[in-house]
Amino acid sequence: MQLLHSIILGEGQPLIILHGFFGMGDNWKTLANKFSKNYQVHIVDQRNHGRSFHSDEFSYELMVEDLLYYINHHRLESVHLLGHSMGGKTVMLFAVEYPEKVDKIIIADIAPRFYPPHHHFIIEALNAVDFKKVKSRNDIDLIFEKYIPEVGIRQFLAKNIYRKSKEEFAYRFNLECLTECFDEVGVGLPPISQFYGEALFLKGENSGYISEEDEQLIATHFPKSEIKIIKNAGHWLHAENPEDFYNYIVDFLQKP
Repeated sequence: MQLLHSIILGEGQPLIILHGFFGMGDNWKTLANKFSKNYQVHIVDQRNHGRSFHSDEFSYELMVEDLLYYINHHRLESVHLLGHSMGGKTVMLFAVEYPEKVDKIIIADIAPRFYPPHHHFIIEALNAVDFKKVKSRNDIDLIFEKYIPEVGIRQFLAKNIYRKSKEEFAYRFNLECLTECFDEVGVGLPPISQFYGEALFLKGENSGYISEEDEQLIATHFPKSEIKIIKNAGHWLHAENPEDFYNYIVDFLQKP
């Protein structure tokens, strides 16, 4: 097994944060610094993302095993888990499979159900860049813009671009594998699985990722769950309304 890359901040009960698809732990640094006043925060890059290892294989089962290896390696006990989108799916499956390792879980804007693939335009944009030809970050953004009109999404993806050498840029994530394994991201939680610990689901007010129908499914899988709405936020609720996002989580974790 290979160990996931992480940044560890603060002291106290462990709080592990897992990013979403095409994200990385660095996206969470500002919030992690705030959480680290009360917790030992681990912002982790999942496989094929950020500075973690690249692999030809990609599934939630594998990401759960990666997380288990990470927790055992660092000898962590009674961890809180926070996951956004894809990271939330990893957290849900981990909690179901290894409940003895987990205290409380927080799931940001994702439900336990199957989601049809819906980020094709992002995959197309990323694959349209030929790093042998582009000379600047602006060149890359001009290519992205043909597929992605939203500036915020382009900026989010651009955080994954780094200089591999003086002459050439590259992506930190493993684009080839993530393109081939794209359908894996939408996979739902196994039907009969349950986690009996406390769970907080945070839903972006302007996001469609958690519907009213999903709320019953959440209650079935997570009998001790609650759902809170983050006002004035979409799917990237932690970036769009970080204050409410932080406050809901701290209140939830500090409840006896």
